[in-house]
Amino acid sequence: MAPQKTTSYVCALNPEQSESLLEILISRSWTIAEAPHALWKASKDKTSIVSYKSGKLTVQGKETPDFVLYILEPEILKTASFGYDESGRPQKEEMEFVPHAGIDESGKGDFFGPLCIAAVYVENDKIRQELLKAGVKDSKQIKNDVKIQKTASAIRAIVKANYSSVMIGPEAYNRLYGGFGNLNKLLAWGHARALENLLEKAAGCKMAISDKFGAEHLIQRALKEKGKKIELIQKTKAESDIAVAAASILARDAFVRGMKKLGENLKMPLPLGAGPRVIESGISILNTHGEEKFREIAKLHFKTMRDVLASA
Repeated sequence: MAPQKTTSYVCALNPEQSESLLEILISRSWTIAEAPHALWKASKDKTSIVSYKSGKLTVQGKETPDFVLYILEPEILKTASFGYDESGRPQKEEMEFVPHAGIDESGKGDFFGPLCIAAVYVENDKIRQELLKAGVKDSKQIKNDVKIQKTASAIRAIVKANYSSVMIGPEAYNRLYGGFGNLNKLLAWGHARALENLLEKAAGCKMAISDKFGAEHLIQRALKEKGKKIELIQKTKAESDIAVAAASILARDAFVRGMKKLGENLKMPLPLGAGPRVIESGISILNTHGEEKFREIAKLHFKTMRDVLASA
């Protein structure tokens, strides 16, 4: 017999948490009203939330699991216990899987190489199970580039056309950063492009999850017509979500391939990160190819660039 979906939830909030939650709901277009003995009541899509003066919060409706998992726990309660009993075991009553997309990036902390963003749509629980069997998890937990490549190939085979990748090479990155003047704005632009490209193929996608890297409005403002129609959830540690984890692997695979190509063109491997080994390589490249070459291989706004120039 199929498990029933949870449609109600109760917890305690202090006044500050209640106020923070109210601000989040207002920003996401929930309808706010008054209710007896309550600080406020919010409703949207047949789901209602009531914050009582006693400190009790009640959530009722078909979107209860999504609200608790993607908004209440990560942004207000700072826990991840929904769906588990007191011993930490999964409860017998399971939540119904909700089709959604995940977005993640790779390369933002690396001086050399591109910035890569990927989006993946997981359209049903069968796809989710197949991704889990293929070993899909946060790319940071996969240290081997060969394993990244194999898992990325498996992801593409499983989700078929329901993915997209955006690779922003160093020259384009430096040009875009010059226009935005801010890394978070550039990241938001890249996330929005990856999502919009995915939505061209995944017409059934109604929700997307992204890691929270800055003000929530940044991605929203960068979205075009299709993207603005879906629900976008931004949360910390989003890589725990299967769709985001799959996107993180595709983004990492694209980054590794981009780094390899740049290294082949230079006839030398490029190190990862932005530490001492990177500075040493930078000095060698500067002495061999000149400062102008860095526009083609590196992110010029990094402090590493100044360290290279100062040490050469």
